[in-house]
Amino acid sequence: MTKEVLSTRNIDLNVSLANKEEGIRYVGNILVKNGYVKHSYLEKMLRRENITSTYMGNYVAIPHGTEDASEDILCTGISVVTVPKGLDYGNGNIVKILIGIAGKGEGHLATLSKIAIILSDTDNVNRLLKETSKEKVRKLFSEVN
Repeated sequence: MTKEVLSTRNIDLNVSLANKEEGIRYVGNILVKNGYVKHSYLEKMLRRENITSTYMGNYVAIPHGTEDASEDILCTGISVVTVPKGLDYGNGNIVKILIGIAGKGEGHLATLSKIAIILSDTDNVNRLLKETSKEKVRKLFSEVN
């Protein structure tokens, strides 16, 4: 059985997070809990952040693992967490939407690209921040599946 890339179990709305590391661990732990990645993937997500920021602009960050993290990925999945009050992502950047990504095989960059396109639209970001239905959030990202 193939897992959905984004199920409603991978979505948490209106979360309060203190800082960047807590945010990265939060989206990563959703992927761990739901069987997409091994726990060791979290450290590779944090290492990626130390190499280069995953802040994409428009209040969005897309934490993901380093290039050598493929052995820690069980199957492709994404997690979505909204933080309407925002969290400090460093360098004056505030993040309100965190998208955790684990891509198996060549799917990683395609998934990242689709998410970036969806969230480059300010209307989509604002709609996502106001949304209270996990199913509606899932539908917004349905083209990623």
